[in-house]
Amino acid sequence: MTDIDRTEARLRLHIGEAGAAVLRLNEGSPAVATALTKLVQVIADEAARTPRFARALAGAIAAAGEPAAAPAPAPVPVTPVEKKPAARRGKRSPGPFDPFAVYRADGEDGLRARLAPLELEQLKDIVAEHNMDYDRLAMRWRTASKLHDRIVERVKAAWTKGDAFR
Repeated sequence: MTDIDRTEARLRLHIGEAGAAVLRLNEGSPAVATALTKLVQVIADEAARTPRFARALAGAIAAAGEPAAAPAPAPVPVTPVEKKPAARRGKRSPGPFDPFAVYRADGEDGLRARLAPLELEQLKDIVAEHNMDYDRLAMRWRTASKLHDRIVERVKAAWTKGDAFR
């Protein structure tokens, strides 16, 4: 048996023991067991996908295994500083209105009037909901006027698509 086979066998043994522990936890607290399983799965998937994360995780685990030299100092209360809203990750909210319906009812000027009061994130919600970021640039823009132009451009393009055949 090679070292790799022994290491894999040892890992499989640890996975089996952890699985048994989660099953025991599931008997008393199914929600906690499910959350713990999902948490471990997300961490493992990210570590497998990102070498930098895997190294950071290994360093954190190694540091946690070392004996503590001295107790950590008490945390200093920090006054909150107003920051910009954090960049969104994952699924976005639906847009506040359907730009195609507004264009159909009020034309380009009406659409621009409805877009004008919206905040940057709301404009990005519209772009994301209607797949208007064809070049993967619009979601990085920080000016509302560029997003207004993109939304109007894509709505007009979709509205006039096929006019040559009519």
